[in-house]
Amino acid sequence: MLPPRDSEGRKNRSDVWNHFIEEPKPNIDKRAKCNHCGTLIRFENGTSAMRNHLRRCKGISNKMLSKKQKSYSSGTMVSSPSLARPKIDQQALRIAIVKMFVAMKLLFRCIEHEAFREFLSIIAPSLNVMSRTTLARDIYKLWDSEREMLKEFISQNCQRVCLTTDTWTSSQNLSYMCLTAHFIDNNWKLQKKVLNFCQVTSHTGKTMAKKVEHCLSKWGLNRVLTLTVDKASSNDVGIQYLKKRLMSWNSLVMKGDYIHMRCCAHILNLIVKEGFKDNIDAILRIWGAVKYVQSSPSRLYKFKTCVEKQNIEYKGLVCLDVETRWNSTYLMLEAALKLHKAFEELEMQDKKYIEELEKVKGVPSYADWEFVRAILPFLKLFYDATLRMSGSVYVTSNIYMFEVFGIGKKISQMCNSRDINVCIMAENMKKKYDKYWGNVDRLNMFLLIALVLHPGYKLQFMHWLINQNFDGEVASSLKEKVESSLKLLFQEYNGGRDEIEVNSQEARFNEGGSDDPYGYNHFFQRTSSNKSELSKYLEEALEESYVDLDILNWWKLNSGRFPILSKMARDLLAIPVSTVASESAFSTGGRVLDPYRSSLTPRMVEALICTQDWLKRTQLPLFSNENGDFEELEKFEQSNKLDLFYTALLYYIIIII
Repeated sequence: MLPPRDSEGRKNRSDVWNHFIEEPKPNIDKRAKCNHCGTLIRFENGTSAMRNHLRRCKGISNKMLSKKQKSYSSGTMVSSPSLARPKIDQQALRIAIVKMFVAMKLLFRCIEHEAFREFLSIIAPSLNVMSRTTLARDIYKLWDSEREMLKEFISQNCQRVCLTTDTWTSSQNLSYMCLTAHFIDNNWKLQKKVLNFCQVTSHTGKTMAKKVEHCLSKWGLNRVLTLTVDKASSNDVGIQYLKKRLMSWNSLVMKGDYIHMRCCAHILNLIVKEGFKDNIDAILRIWGAVKYVQSSPSRLYKFKTCVEKQNIEYKGLVCLDVETRWNSTYLMLEAALKLHKAFEELEMQDKKYIEELEKVKGVPSYADWEFVRAILPFLKLFYDATLRMSGSVYVTSNIYMFEVFGIGKKISQMCNSRDINVCIMAENMKKKYDKYWGNVDRLNMFLLIALVLHPGYKLQFMHWLINQNFDGEVASSLKEKVESSLKLLFQEYNGGRDEIEVNSQEARFNEGGSDDPYGYNHFFQRTSSNKSELSKYLEEALEESYVDLDILNWWKLNSGRFPILSKMARDLLAIPVSTVASESAFSTGGRVLDPYRSSLTPRMVEALICTQDWLKRTQLPLFSNENGDFEELEKFEQSNKLDLFYTALLYYIIIII
């Protein structure tokens, strides 16, 4: 195409004429028609008017966007010189980069990678990209600023704090202690915040207690309600030391008699392991079979062939358990039982399978599979209870004794089972159960009161539960202890005085005073009810929708009617009954201190883990079913490459939107 020429035949040098055509109309002003939108632009001796039109021409913008979309499918990139770049706040972008590295647990050296720098050069050409040293320095600054914000939030929103703590040994062979705070804020939302993830020199109880004391002092927290720890005996010493220290601060409730909370998940783990004690060989034989199948790809392929040959509809795979978590043992047994016919087929097809297993406990027998079939429904009760009580984003203290008494009742029923193996297992469990939950003197009254503070249960259901699990005198003693502890706690939250006494004193003070010059309050005092707030709550009818009841929302709506009880509920309902909240931080620690970044200092580890926890926001996951995502990926792999490209592109566009 030849370049355009003017009326005198001269060559037009401006590239603007690539977008315009001159209108050949003599005796009128010179005009040029836009090739993109058709607008006529008047010009005299220059092209400034046409150039200004191009900057705001909607036709050229839509056209360039269409070209850009086509360029994605062809693999080339087209940029528009006419599109102006928006101004970027470099400081905000720098903070966002620091937060991204913390939240995504990226390696520091990624900030200096050429691909990341190329990406930043496109979206922010004027940004001065920091080095890994500067990134580390900015992470410390972010840690300090977030800590101050959290400290202010806790001071304004926390009545009493409930703590969980646990220890962990990293790949550096260093010991760390995680301290997590649990409380209900002013808006009746349950909060869980990691306060510290610091290095400790030993696992002794006194050392741990001193570290907790130091952390509480730094955060300005002295009103502690409970401390939840695992079953280690060293924690008993640490709790006693910390109790004395908090007593000197005059900040304990009921003299700190119930500050010690034992992790329910660890107790359940002990109970189930005790039940397996006499039939452990049967479990180990099935475990050996699962281990054999999982030991190599060829064995797993042969096992899948056996599954197909037996026409087993279950599509899952067997997996090994984790020794310290009995619930993973339950999942292993559940999957293995569904595939036990495939194991029997493998026994006939693979001689090496028999040879390998005979070296240890042997091949699983028919009796082993029947034993697992008999105990699996029983174990599911423990599995479900563990899941419910291990939550950290919802209230668990009000269901603790509900689950504990239910498990105790079920164990007693299984002790009368006709199956001798199940009966023996249940009797072993009962011995361990009675050690922790069968002795009424070892029950934590805070957890029993938390159940009473559930408007669907109250004292009526509590009394019924106690009668179901204990005999006459023991049951009566426990019921009296719960009621007396409830009244004592109520009086303590009421300033040490009974509410009836306070009301009568106020009435006598106002009688005949300026607010009652004629002494009429004497009549209203005699006719009005002097029942305390606690009595009114307990005498009200039980909430019928107790299963789906949002207990925090209920107390939020009724805090005006029960101001003192609502303060009690706000503290007691925040009690965590397991140390899972602190243990989950160790999973993050394992990802932070991976083999590629094991040289991080303890201070940097604490900064990364704490800041990552503080930056979290409550949100729904994009995909709640990980297995579903895996199935989708398998579908992608079965499609051709072109379809895979378009499907994956749409998939990620949806995620970004």
